[in-house]
Amino acid sequence: MNCASVIGRSIFWLLTAPNDSLLKVQRAELHSAMKNFKQAFNDADCVCRKQPLWPKGHYVKAQALSGLGMMEESLKEFLYCVALNPEWSSVKSEAQKLMCEMLFPAFENVQANFSARAPTPYTRLKPVFLNSSNFSSSDDVPLPGGSKDSVFRLTKATFPKSDEFSIKDFTDSPEICDLPDEKVTKTLGSDLSCLPEVGLKRKRLSTSEDLHQNELPAKVIKNDVESRWKESASQSQMRTISLDLVDASDFECSLCMRLFYEPVATPCGHTFCLKCLERCLDHNPHCPLCKENLSQYLASRAYKKTLLTEELIYRYLPEEVTERKKLYDEEMKELSNLNKDVPIFVCTIAFPTIPCPLHVFEPRYRLMIRRSMETGTKQFGMCIADELKGFADYGCMLQVRDVKFFPDGRSVVDTIGLSRFKVLSHGQRDGYNTANIEYLEDKKVEGQEYEALLLLHNAVYDQAFGWFTSLKDNLKAQILNHFGPIPSKESDPQSSPSGPAWCWWMLAVLPLENKAQLTILAMTSLKDRLHAIRRVLLFVTHKRPR
Repeated sequence: MNCASVIGRSIFWLLTAPNDSLLKVQRAELHSAMKNFKQAFNDADCVCRKQPLWPKGHYVKAQALSGLGMMEESLKEFLYCVALNPEWSSVKSEAQKLMCEMLFPAFENVQANFSARAPTPYTRLKPVFLNSSNFSSSDDVPLPGGSKDSVFRLTKATFPKSDEFSIKDFTDSPEICDLPDEKVTKTLGSDLSCLPEVGLKRKRLSTSEDLHQNELPAKVIKNDVESRWKESASQSQMRTISLDLVDASDFECSLCMRLFYEPVATPCGHTFCLKCLERCLDHNPHCPLCKENLSQYLASRAYKKTLLTEELIYRYLPEEVTERKKLYDEEMKELSNLNKDVPIFVCTIAFPTIPCPLHVFEPRYRLMIRRSMETGTKQFGMCIADELKGFADYGCMLQVRDVKFFPDGRSVVDTIGLSRFKVLSHGQRDGYNTANIEYLEDKKVEGQEYEALLLLHNAVYDQAFGWFTSLKDNLKAQILNHFGPIPSKESDPQSSPSGPAWCWWMLAVLPLENKAQLTILAMTSLKDRLHAIRRVLLFVTHKRPR
């Protein structure tokens, strides 16, 4: 039996049962098979208007729109089908292929990859990023992403599990219980209906043969279809989604198990909190969920917020967002405290005003440096190691001046010493050491003690300058290249809480053991420090005091 006779029988049954949606859908499928896409669209559109929750109607309508070359509208109908029935795998596959054709027409092997590759829980399109750069052109299409679902799942579909409503078998009778529109919420279809229209690059599939069979010019068909689509879209935009039906777990980071904060999407299509993703990449340059290599993503550090996910969270979960932001601010405030639980980098000894370049490669110190930058303090403590306590009881605060990142996650951090401190208690946070500290300042003297201190200061400075100028040129060049020139003599040696800068420069340059340097660093008397430097200078110049 040919298609024409089947259509004739369908028309006969429609005359006897004009309101039967199943017969209309079957006739639309036959029209599509005969490439009469205009008639197929008319039948499918009538069915969708009458029963908007029946996925089969949207599926036939999507096929008709695809035959008319209207790829944008066809993709929307396919997505409606997926939203109404997330288990319909064949529709997902067709929507994926259509999306690939629209977004990546230059990739000839994309569709071949879909057919040759077995479906997995992490089926995805790449590279799709939902960030500010994606909205710079009307040809860029933002796609929603999730942290624990496949590419088409944005939120959970909330359909009643009863015998009254079944969408598993679409060949059966399409009589569906009437559900109010607000019941079909938190689905991709309802969310997409609220989005503004966007332009897509696509190929027009209409040919002269299609125009002849459809009996109308493509332009007339397009105007008719677009007018109906815009009317349907305007009606759907007026629908509101009840906040009671929104589940916060759909917007939950799979790493911290909390609501997304500054959500970012990876090239493999998974969404995480920015801080959570960065912390995972500190340890391993792979996606925490699908284990795809993210080395290039890490190297570029193009972390940009997923605007659609963030907008949906702010729109439907305002109270949860407020609570999440409050929690984040409390964490940042706690990390910004420079007296309690101060991060400690256990490496070398540092001095005030002296540069201290660092090569950071351990995951715990990557996290520590990044947190110091995020809080805005750009400071952390530096101490030498101690066999018993973990790190010494005295150290120096460092301030980050610049950070240079490498593609593998390592970084070179340019820091400079600020002020000395004494450790009151030792602790740990997320793998790195912390400490409660108090800052050290030199005790000031007045009167005759100050005059004697000034004479000692000038004499030791002249001695130090003479020793430095007497060094060999190659050794002197190495010192100048690493520490810079010796600081000038200050008129008031007590102007700084840590004393003259040249004293710390000399301690960094002189060949002393760490324990000896630590002893001088802990001194709060400038007079004692000057005497210690004098003794070291006499020793290195092979002189003895008389």
